Amino acid sequence: MTKEILESQSKKLEEILQYVNTNSSYYNRIFQENGIDISLIKSPGDLSVIPFTTKDDLARYNDDFLCVPKTKIADFVTTSGTLSDPVAFYLTDKDVQRLANNEAEAFRCANGSENDIYQLMTTIDRRFMAGLAYWMGARKMGAGMIRVGPGAPFLQWESIQRFSPTVLIAIPSFIPRLIEYAEANGIDYKSSSVKSVLCIGEPIRNPDFTYNELGKRITSQWDVQLFSTYASTEMGAAFTECQEGKGGHLNPDLLILEVVDESGNVVGEGEMGEVVVTTLGVEGMPLLRYRTGDLCHVYYQPCDCGRSSTRLGPVVGRKQQMIKFKGTTIFPPALFDVLDMVPEIDLYQVVVSKNEFGNDEITILLTMNLETALFKEKLHSLFKSRLRVTPALQFITAQELNHLIFKQEKRKPEKLIYL
Repeated sequence: MTKEILESQSKKLEEILQYVNTNSSYYNRIFQENGIDISLIKSPGDLSVIPFTTKDDLARYNDDFLCVPKTKIADFVTTSGTLSDPVAFYLTDKDVQRLANNEAEAFRCANGSENDIYQLMTTIDRRFMAGLAYWMGARKMGAGMIRVGPGAPFLQWESIQRFSPTVLIAIPSFIPRLIEYAEANGIDYKSSSVKSVLCIGEPIRNPDFTYNELGKRITSQWDVQLFSTYASTEMGAAFTECQEGKGGHLNPDLLILEVVDESGNVVGEGEMGEVVVTTLGVEGMPLLRYRTGDLCHVYYQPCDCGRSSTRLGPVVGRKQQMIKFKGTTIFPPALFDVLDMVPEIDLYQVVVSKNEFGNDEITILLTMNLETALFKEKLHSLFKSRLRVTPALQFITAQELNHLIFKQEKRKPEKLIYL
């Protein structure tokens, strides 16, 4: 971190501490209960005197985090609720503009400019912060935006052919389906206007920055550049890759980042830990030392692109999603990586449940057309060689599996569920 970044963050940190002490009943209570004198916190390095804020805190005391009257709220959103009920999040007009600034900078980091046309393949409604952020960011940068929404391969390709977008904003596991549709319908996708894909919601790289199986699958079929991005509703900001593909860059104007081990200590260069953020410049619901639950490797050294901001590697997993299966610790992305290696698999869902002894069980739901002895043996062998364990396989109709994955009330495909 440069001296200029540290000075800027320190100034913004002092401002946010004073702000939440005056306006957040939650943080005012935390300061009093723990005897914290915020005037002694002068820089990000002093933050360790403040207890972590957890997802449970945010859910239990939701409205206590709100720093303004609800009459000042411009946008009402909720978290995705991957592992629990969605939590309400409130944005003022200033917060919405902060989102726009974040996304414009994220687009620029991923080689974007005002000359680009973005095709948005995620929802912009359903209380989804990210869809709004993408649209606002494009407007802030002066770029065009085609709001197609999720799914609908025909409409996606019709929009690509009609409007010539240069960048797709998409969940990466949808791209193979898009390619398959193009091949089945005689669409020359390799000659389309699309030059890159901004990948959201799923990793497309391994911790060493090589493409994972999903990334390989896409780039082996389509000559497009993939850019990873990592974000959450709670942080209202994104870590986005540059052209070097060596981790998502922190926007130090919007977040203070800590990556900590099990004991809460900051980890070193290239080490893995839990991502903890303190939001800067937030008016509605600022957060101090918020534990995201996401595990990433962190890189403090300057990037080859010339930026000196801290970078995060791909999400290895979430602490709450760690699976203990037959004596092996597994994170869901490792399961996805194996399934994404198999070209015959178009749809899948990973189901994690408990058996009668309280141990984790894993079942992979697949389409019936794959139910052959040869295929089952191939997949079992692949799991055994990659993860040393073999989950159970269950085959259902494509219609049933589509219904389970693409639920109308959900904003993202449900590739993973816990029973």
